[in-house]
Amino acid sequence: MKKMMFTLIAGLLAVVLVACGGNEESKEVKNNHKAKTAATDQQKEQQKQMEEMQKNLEAQQIDEKKTVAKVNDKEILGSDYNSALASIQGQMQQMGQDPTSKEAAEQVKNQTIESLVGQTLLLQEADIKGYKVSEADINKQLDELKKQFKTEKEFRAALKKSGMDMETLETQIADDIKLKQYVEKEVPVSEITDEEIQKTYNQYAEQGKSTGQEVPKLDELKPQIEQSLKQQKQQEKLVQQIKKLKKNAKIDIKI
Repeated sequence: MKKMMFTLIAGLLAVVLVACGGNEESKEVKNNHKAKTAATDQQKEQQKQMEEMQKNLEAQQIDEKKTVAKVNDKEILGSDYNSALASIQGQMQQMGQDPTSKEAAEQVKNQTIESLVGQTLLLQEADIKGYKVSEADINKQLDELKKQFKTEKEFRAALKKSGMDMETLETQIADDIKLKQYVEKEVPVSEITDEEIQKTYNQYAEQGKSTGQEVPKLDELKPQIEQSLKQQKQQEKLVQQIKKLKKNAKIDIKI
């Protein structure tokens, strides 16, 4: 019992005492073993569920070279679809939804297509309007991205794992910058008023009361509320802009 050097008598006493204090220790060891076994089993089950979820997420992907849609003269490929799909799947999971469920599958597909079509239309309009992105702008954004990794080797490994090469990444960065320029100039959002912020804060406070949660003061939440309202307005205006562009666009969905 524990780390002790037993004599013969002590050894015999140990056998006799199994029904006494030694029994309690045995129970404790057994209980600890059961707890560890249960924890291990739970970890294995969680790992199994995660692997199953990942498998189901990947099952929604399509062939990277397949043409998903054609927007005017621009083809949208499966590689673009899979990238947008992963983003939407992640957003749904953050909201506690299962993007792989039978009910959500069609919704995920439609949202992915709509997102790609909308982005393509906006970028095409940005090109028509003459928006340009310089190499310096791309390199600056690329440097910011690389700062998230300790070494160039780690960055390259992450890039390879994502299925992209440097050329594809630079193209995506250029598109993001161009889209941002276009949205800021062509789809501006009006200033958020104090009345709008107060109204939203009151709604948060009311929700907090109903759930028994303590809500921070308005001054603490004001920047977050303002940003949230601005993004909401921006999204609403973009939806209207895309609807407008769709009227004169030739769109062919192929999946």
